[in-house]
Amino acid sequence: MDAWLPLIFVATMALAMLIYVVLDGYDLGIGILMPVADDAEKNGMIASIGPFWDANETWLVLGVGVLLIAFPAAHGIILTGLYLPVAFMLIGLILRGVAFDFRVKARDEHRQLWNFAFFAGSLMAALSQGYMLGRYILGFTNTLQTTLFSAFIAICLASGYALLGASWTIMKSEGELQQKAIGWARIALWLTGAGIVAVSLATPMVSPRIFDRWFDLPDTLWLAPIPLASVALFFYCDRVLARRRTDDGGWRPFACAIGLFILAFIGLAYSLFPYLVVDRMTYDEAASSPASLRFILVGVAITLPMIIGYTIYAYRVFWGKTGQLSYE
Repeated sequence: MDAWLPLIFVATMALAMLIYVVLDGYDLGIGILMPVADDAEKNGMIASIGPFWDANETWLVLGVGVLLIAFPAAHGIILTGLYLPVAFMLIGLILRGVAFDFRVKARDEHRQLWNFAFFAGSLMAALSQGYMLGRYILGFTNTLQTTLFSAFIAICLASGYALLGASWTIMKSEGELQQKAIGWARIALWLTGAGIVAVSLATPMVSPRIFDRWFDLPDTLWLAPIPLASVALFFYCDRVLARRRTDDGGWRPFACAIGLFILAFIGLAYSLFPYLVVDRMTYDEAASSPASLRFILVGVAITLPMIIGYTIYAYRVFWGKTGQLSYE
């Protein structure tokens, strides 16, 4: 059992981060899209994430908490390499949280200020996470090229979140807002695709080990479904958006966006495993002692089902089209 404990925690951390990216990604995307919506549309978009947005960040806390407690050696290296973008991400998350609550109570002349703060906090958090991803993939090296690459991935991840936010809006709204969201989603889709291609090309170049895992036969053959499925899903999503069909409830673009993120995550996880820090530290080397992991496992075994249960219950209760925003 002790030999399996580090792998259990790696899987838990990976699951938490994937769910966070998808769930908090769409409400960060809503914030990023705020400037292109009018006042009534802003209220509708905010109403669509109202029951979910705060709880979505629970998955980030869980993922980072597992990294800190179960893999402290890797946490130290990663936090040292990402100290500034982590700080900016936290500032962004705090700013958007404050703005979300204050816009409720603000007078009409001040609401635009809090709408902008919600946008700024969402964009700051998204760009910080994208920059961290770029830096992490390239092993925390500090050159002009790696900085530019990380900045490009920051823009593409923010676009990916905008895609999730726009496709969420398609699914939750009707009428003119829904049609606008289709246009936003199509633009964001192409920038998201550019980011996926950039990460897919850069990752094998970082490490000969990763290159060999993807391009040595017969591995290339059985891994081919991942990029092929990604390409097929990308063009299917673009076709669905181009047709502007919403008679099915508008769920297809959101499902496609989630599928793209899941496929990209699977490819990245395969490239990196078993390393938590690229070619420097494996999950076994970074793990806490078996006694500590056994103790932590009890807490995770209690907490994780509760978070999953609450998430499923909340989405089931508040599923369907969003009604008119009201603070009464």
